[in-house]
Amino acid sequence: MASRVLMPKGSDTMTEGKVLKWLKNEGDKVASGDPLVEIETDKVDMEVESMAGGVLRKVMVQAGATVPVGQLLAVVGGAEEDISSIVSGDGGAPAAKPEAPGTEKAAPAAPPAPPAAAGPSVHPEAPKAEPTAPAGRILASPLARRLARDVGLDLSAIQGSGPGGRIIRRDVEGATTAAGPVRVPRVMPSPQGPEFRDEPLSSMRKTIAQRLAQSLGPVPHFYLTIEVDMRKAKELRESANWINPDLRLSFNDIIVKACASALTQHPDVNASYTGEAIRFHNRIHISIAVAIEGGLITPVIRNCDRKTLQQVSAESDELISRARGRKLKPEEYTGGTFSVSNLGMMGIEEFSAVINPPEGAILAVGSVVEKPVVENGQVTVGSRCRMTLSCDHRVVDGATGARFLQTLQEILENPVSLLL
Repeated sequence: MASRVLMPKGSDTMTEGKVLKWLKNEGDKVASGDPLVEIETDKVDMEVESMAGGVLRKVMVQAGATVPVGQLLAVVGGAEEDISSIVSGDGGAPAAKPEAPGTEKAAPAAPPAPPAAAGPSVHPEAPKAEPTAPAGRILASPLARRLARDVGLDLSAIQGSGPGGRIIRRDVEGATTAAGPVRVPRVMPSPQGPEFRDEPLSSMRKTIAQRLAQSLGPVPHFYLTIEVDMRKAKELRESANWINPDLRLSFNDIIVKACASALTQHPDVNASYTGEAIRFHNRIHISIAVAIEGGLITPVIRNCDRKTLQQVSAESDELISRARGRKLKPEEYTGGTFSVSNLGMMGIEEFSAVINPPEGAILAVGSVVEKPVVENGQVTVGSRCRMTLSCDHRVVDGATGARFLQTLQEILENPVSLLL
């Protein structure tokens, strides 16, 4: 029975997706679980796999086109099976739209069939290894290709360690480390060129624009700033990393864990506005703002208050790594109850962050700066960090936010409690 390959819904906010490239050609044999097409969602890039075996009979949407969730992308079926009714079906689904001039338009697409009659569908999964590479083609995962392209590495010079010699992410990362930092310069156009260049919005950038309009417009923000003595937190970080170099504990790990601890004492900050009620969350799920190519994503450390500092550090490293590779699963970047955004590693000393709806607050963290401070009437060198709490005034009052910051300050200035 012919199987419809549909544009999947990669997240709650996703309404459309972009076809980046087809991993199979029309007429190729397909096994159940084979990756068919790589798509771009509003959050990540993912491979869509076939749920049925057979032959890729028809590609309905060409690479570069954007289509709504649920739109027919392709048909998989038997080599001699009649698929004319699927290919020619007309349910009024919007046609694919190219994202840039010159992009090939997609063929007319059939609408998604009702779930009961749709037959086998597809779902996003981790990429499957291909056994061998066709002559002249370098066998590499899509993520490895993207990473190599971003840093300007030649894949032909890299030895793959994946199945069948497939080049995977760790191979590219290892080659990048061995070669040292590689920067691909962005060439400015000639003065004789055009006055400007328009670049179509990516799915992620569209979503960011929509979310900002939803946040800064309707959500009444107010801001509270505090300066924290990070001397003992710095000592904790240095000692932990000296004892266990593989830990790689960061200031951000300590701050995230401290926020979770403070939220247990101030549950009114771990809340959100629903329109009809204030929802107080019984779980503490901390979202971490991560800058990636083309935008921002917030992987979530769930039940952060119940995890050790070492667990928070390890999970944070893993989530951030996969976020930068655009390989997070939807459940890994949704459902946060409080956010932390840290720009300290970029030298930013203080800033105000925009709340990530429906969360009720977000903490903006600046860099840890050595500066002269007065202690017991004496001028000494201190390690200070400025933190700004952005609050949704419908949920968090000024005094409530201030008490939370006081508790957070006490924890960070005596971080031994985080180890208990």
